[in-house]
Amino acid sequence: MPRHKLIASESDGKDNEFSLYYVEVEENSKGGKEKQATRDGKRRRARKGEVSRRRASEKRSTEMSNKRAEKKHEKHHKTTRKEGEKHRKRQRRRNADEEAEEESSKEKKNIKNERTKTLKLEDEKEKDVKKKRKKHVKNEEDDANPGKTKQKDCQDVALKEKKKKRKKPETTSESESNSDSESKDNQAVGVLGSLTPEELEKLKEAVDERKKLITTLKGKPWPMKKKLVILRYEFVEKYEGALGKGKGRKLYAYKVMMMKKWMKFQRDLENFKTACIPWEMKIKEIESHFGSSVASYFIFLRWMYGINMILFGLTFGLVMVPEALMGKPYGSMPRKTVPREEEASAMNFAVLWDFGGYAKYSVLFYGYYNNQRAIGWLKFRMPLSYFLVGVGTVAYSYMVVIRTMARNANEEGGGDDTSFNFSWKTFTSWDYLIGNPETADNKFAWCTKEAIVEEQESRKDDNIHLTRFLRVLANFLLLCCLAGSGYLIYFVVRRSQKFALEGLENYGWWERNEVNMVMSLLGMFCPMLFDVISTLENYHPRIALQWQLGCIFALFLGNLYTFIIALMDAIQLKRAEEEIVKKNMTIWQANLYNGTVSDNSTALPITVHTGNVPRGPCWETMVGQEFVRLIISDTMTTYITLLIGDLFRAVLVQFLNNCWCWDLEYGFSSYSEFDVSGNVLGLIFNQGMIWMGAFYAPCLPALNLLRLHVSMYLQCWAVMCCNVPQERVFKASGSSNFYMALLLVILFLSTLPAIYTIVSIPPSFDCGPFSGKNRMFDVIQETLETDFPAWFGKVFSYASNPVLVLPFLLLLVLAIYYLQSTSKTYKRINMELKKKLQTKQNEETKKKNKLAANELEQARKAGEQRSNSSQHTQNSEPPVSSTHTTTRPPASRGHTASGHLPGHPQQPQKNSHSNRK
Repeated sequence: MPRHKLIASESDGKDNEFSLYYVEVEENSKGGKEKQATRDGKRRRARKGEVSRRRASEKRSTEMSNKRAEKKHEKHHKTTRKEGEKHRKRQRRRNADEEAEEESSKEKKNIKNERTKTLKLEDEKEKDVKKKRKKHVKNEEDDANPGKTKQKDCQDVALKEKKKKRKKPETTSESESNSDSESKDNQAVGVLGSLTPEELEKLKEAVDERKKLITTLKGKPWPMKKKLVILRYEFVEKYEGALGKGKGRKLYAYKVMMMKKWMKFQRDLENFKTACIPWEMKIKEIESHFGSSVASYFIFLRWMYGINMILFGLTFGLVMVPEALMGKPYGSMPRKTVPREEEASAMNFAVLWDFGGYAKYSVLFYGYYNNQRAIGWLKFRMPLSYFLVGVGTVAYSYMVVIRTMARNANEEGGGDDTSFNFSWKTFTSWDYLIGNPETADNKFAWCTKEAIVEEQESRKDDNIHLTRFLRVLANFLLLCCLAGSGYLIYFVVRRSQKFALEGLENYGWWERNEVNMVMSLLGMFCPMLFDVISTLENYHPRIALQWQLGCIFALFLGNLYTFIIALMDAIQLKRAEEEIVKKNMTIWQANLYNGTVSDNSTALPITVHTGNVPRGPCWETMVGQEFVRLIISDTMTTYITLLIGDLFRAVLVQFLNNCWCWDLEYGFSSYSEFDVSGNVLGLIFNQGMIWMGAFYAPCLPALNLLRLHVSMYLQCWAVMCCNVPQERVFKASGSSNFYMALLLVILFLSTLPAIYTIVSIPPSFDCGPFSGKNRMFDVIQETLETDFPAWFGKVFSYASNPVLVLPFLLLLVLAIYYLQSTSKTYKRINMELKKKLQTKQNEETKKKNKLAANELEQARKAGEQRSNSSQHTQNSEPPVSSTHTTTRPPASRGHTASGHLPGHPQQPQKNSHSNRK
């Protein structure tokens, strides 16, 4: 067997590394030594190869490190060169700027020195002239007495020497002070010349404020140290940083940076807020094409969307979700189960479209809710929550509408619209958001031509008897239309009641939806009929439009109240049917008990399927279903008329205009206009139906929210694609307060029927959260008796006593009347003050005009008198003596020679070149 030996060998002197080799030593073999020699040779070669490799790798690493160091050195050298070049360029720029500033300052100094030199030369010339005159006079006197002149000359020489000795240091100091003051004046003049008049005014105000501060500090009974500290802060430390000096430099720079960032953040936040406003860009685009009157409708629609969002949140979060999560499930009670006879057709589309079947027995309607006082593990008061949500939605609507009306009234303010009407329309009523030329033409026509139309209407001489007859005829036709529409609705509702008693399954789609379709068709076609009838009255266009709006308002209101009166009759029929059902239920229960259970039996109680239990008609669910159907039908008719009346009409005009007999765009069947007033009235009455029926159908706010959401997109698209700007602009359509007033009236009229049903009609006995009570508001009394102390219930009963409620309501009415009367008096006083100010202003302008006219007359008379006097003096001049004549050069008529105005005497010219010999 061969043996294995472990041999350790040192690879190199530098590296203390040991490599282990296993060598087989063959004992007792002939070629063992030769093999050992070859192995040793191989080992030596391997060691040499390793050493050479290591040395080559070290050389490579050193070369790489040297190259990297060279590259770094080159980069550093380049960067230093670039920095040096940049520094030199900056230095050159600074030197150039300094040289330019020095040159400009030198130029300014040179200009000023030249001015001063010219002034000095002129003064010296004048002095020389005066000296020459004095010398001439002295020479004449010396010729007369030569003895005195010698003494005076000696005295004058001595005085002159003394004065020269005194003036030498004074002149040097004066020259230095003059040079310093001139440099300071130049700097001040340069700074003030660079300021604008507004900045100069601000600077003067700041100086005045500092003077006031100094005067106030002088009067304070403080020690001098405190005064100096305050003055130092106000005048030095406060503006040190702004000047780039002192300790406050960094703090001032930090403040400036933070102020800029804060302003940028506020600007970005405002942009983000405007971007978060829903449908803002769509409304702005419509406003640019159709003006603010059309955009006001979409703004009002968005506002209504916000109100319905709040109403939906209240009903969904506090009524529908608690009943669905914590109430008893479907099938546990008869009120929550579809009857056996209706189960076969409960899922049909026609039944669900009419909100029957499974939709009727769900959280969408009043009858599904249980009368259990507390439900779920939270002990949620379901009847109390249902009642308070119904009252709270109406109270919130009142609060929001009145608040927006008050805010709009404050923004609009008061004023006399009758004075300077044409000027106001022409110069101040332009809509600068218009970007469409056709809309601009219509706005221009409204601004300028309406006043001309009013003047023509005032001067029109028509046959009075004929106009009276036509107006009486038109009013008679309008009354007939309103009465006929009301009777038609009443007749259709009574007819639908007969269909319901006989069974709607036996009739078709029209009989089931006859009421809703008739009301929608009346609302669509009656305004067109009113427009035709208004042509007989021959009113002013603005009055005719207001009258038409009043007729449409009366039509909608009459149809709505006729529908409610018919529903009241249906409620009475349902209540009579309910009494019959109560008697039948007692008989059914007695028969069921007697027929299935024997006397003295211990069997289990009888279990009957909830779908087989007889139940009442539940008039509350019936009322909610009628309102839901009315909303759905009205929505469908408006969308269909929009698509057919606007889109189909626009397509016909667009494609058939070139091949038609007349111009379709400007003639018959032109593009339809967007009727702002009609759309607003439809939206308001739709919201009135929501307020009226939301108590009996909690799903109505959700349906109206979906309707408004779809209407916004659909009507925006229809306006931009199919409509043209309206020719007649109704003045109140641009004011949102007009919409709010109509909405407040509809809110008041829609809450009256709901309050009447809650207070006077007892609830159904087997459906709804108030079943088993005499009145719906008894839930408040029950909650006070069970959940509150006894004294609180007594206080509430005393407070709700009619003896206290009626005087409180009377006091509220009197307070409202007092506030309204005071507001009227304030408005009247404001108008009187405005008129007084106008009269005073007119009087002042008249006085100013009179004074200006008198001054002009006086100036003209003075000019005439001066011209006459100059002419008189020229005629009466004496002849010039030849002994004292002086030779003078003629005056030059260049830029320096001054002329004279006509009507003013010529001023005598100063001659500085006269030389007397």
